[in-house]
Amino acid sequence: MKAQLKLTRKLWYTTLLVFAIFAFNPMFGQSNATSQKGKTIKGIISNENGPINGANVILKDSATGVVTNEKGEFTFPVALSTGDVLIISYIGYKTREVKIKENTTFIKLTIYEEVFEFTGAPNSNKRYKSKRSN
Repeated sequence: MKAQLKLTRKLWYTTLLVFAIFAFNPMFGQSNATSQKGKTIKGIISNENGPINGANVILKDSATGVVTNEKGEFTFPVALSTGDVLIISYIGYKTREVKIKENTTFIKLTIYEEVFEFTGAPNSNKRYKSKRSN
């Protein structure tokens, strides 16, 4: 009888201890990141011919960014808030800035080629002469 009483007491203390652990420690469940810090932004970057593979999408004034895939799609790795600015760039194309508005969750952007004009002509009055090596 005493052994059963000891077992019952141990079970009671163990149950009380487990209850105390769960009652006085905060529990964190899964939460939606968009409701606390901002929203997840997705999008497609393209040019006149179609989607662009390898375009850079960077958060202004930070080092956080992502590169588009072969379909021109991206999902920004950090939740963004209203007022944040994304910079979209690609070699040979004009850099664009997109400001995140309250209802922005998807960005479909077309970027256009940047035209470079060179003025003047190369100096072709003298022939090229290589240096001799001894």
